[in-house]
Amino acid sequence: MADEKNDQVPDVEINPVFARGGEATAYPANRIPQGESLPETAYQVVHDQAMLDGNARLNLATFVSTWMDVQAKDLYVEAFDKNMVDKDEYPATAAVETRCVKMIAAMWNAADPDDTVGTSAIGSSEAAMLGGLAMKRKWRNARQAAGKPTDKPNLVMSSAVQVCWEKFCNYFEVEPRFVPISHKHKVLDGHELERYVDENTIGVVAIMGVTYTGMYEPVKEISAKLDEIQKDTGLDIPIHVDAASGGFIAPFCQPDLEWDFRVERVVSINTSGHKYGLVYPGLGWVVWRDKQSCPDDLIFYVSYLGGSEATLALNFSRPGAQVLLQYYLFLRLGVDGYTRVQSNSRDVAMFLAGEIGKMEQFELWNDGSDIPVFAWYLKPGVTKNWSLYDLADRLRLAGWLVPAYPMPNDLADLTVQRIVVRNGLSHDLATRLLEDVKKAVAFLEDLDGPMPRVAPTTPQFTH
Repeated sequence: MADEKNDQVPDVEINPVFARGGEATAYPANRIPQGESLPETAYQVVHDQAMLDGNARLNLATFVSTWMDVQAKDLYVEAFDKNMVDKDEYPATAAVETRCVKMIAAMWNAADPDDTVGTSAIGSSEAAMLGGLAMKRKWRNARQAAGKPTDKPNLVMSSAVQVCWEKFCNYFEVEPRFVPISHKHKVLDGHELERYVDENTIGVVAIMGVTYTGMYEPVKEISAKLDEIQKDTGLDIPIHVDAASGGFIAPFCQPDLEWDFRVERVVSINTSGHKYGLVYPGLGWVVWRDKQSCPDDLIFYVSYLGGSEATLALNFSRPGAQVLLQYYLFLRLGVDGYTRVQSNSRDVAMFLAGEIGKMEQFELWNDGSDIPVFAWYLKPGVTKNWSLYDLADRLRLAGWLVPAYPMPNDLADLTVQRIVVRNGLSHDLATRLLEDVKKAVAFLEDLDGPMPRVAPTTPQFTH
């Protein structure tokens, strides 16, 4: 009787998960397998391979959110099948997107948030490119109306700009003009800006939170320099603010800093909801000052989703769940909650910067008082047998990803190391990190010769 009963039990219940059929079978690495697998088996294979990834909470290279609360995860699961572009099928999600745009426009001090134009995007890179396209189109339309050539547009920005702007210029045939940074001018600050702009300049990009170091570029000072240039030459050049990180920091940590729509030359701003917006990837936002700042011919209307829907995006299908998560956080945290969370991250960054700055081997590039990001470099002549790449390798052995990389052109001989503090890096974890940094430095100082590599020698630079 017992044997008869066991014969009726499915194999999946008899065999342990790692011993049942399929677990010992070799799947082709780069081809779809011919046969099917049990869902539990396929899950386990994928789960085990993904398990080899690092611990996201200890990744201090990325700006992308790695933690949300349980309620947000539940909401994510409920909404992951929603396509943001299909507003006819998901009108409630579309309405939430519109609310978020108006909330963000108000957060950035738009004169009339209800008169602004904006959209969600797959990330801040797409949002930035939409801002760039709008500037190019406005420039082209004005040139055509004046009977002038439109074949040589250029865009002016810092040499430390995020790679998405290099992509924009490459993909959309705009000449990039990079203003070099230096020890004296660590960011684009308006210095010698007149050398880079001309009648073909579609705009200037100002960064609120430089990817390399986390520093703000002084938007108001850049605007003042462009005012001088206009007075001397007649050139009226707009500013797009790439606030991928700072767009969700400055309103709460530096509310009196004028960088947003309070600066008249700022026509558009992008930000990343999945960075300091605190949402899981991928979500970006772009908002224009008013409806006149976004050319109508960038907006498409489609009818094949069930109704006539407006779309302003490079991607057509994109997730709606993250938009709902952004709205959830606006309701969950409010201004007070965002201020508390961002201020805590900033405090942790400044604490870490202060302690690392005390170490005799290091010189701080900045102190984390803008966005919660800071960088440092080795003092010349202090160390003999090791570099910041060696320190990055040692920290990786302890589980931390702390990238080392060269600075951009004109400073490419300077290697820096950077820490990004996000929500979830507690003061306790920061203290543990400091202990590991000091242990790693002590180990490297005791070396008699160069340390053998334990990780790739190419710079691990994560945007």
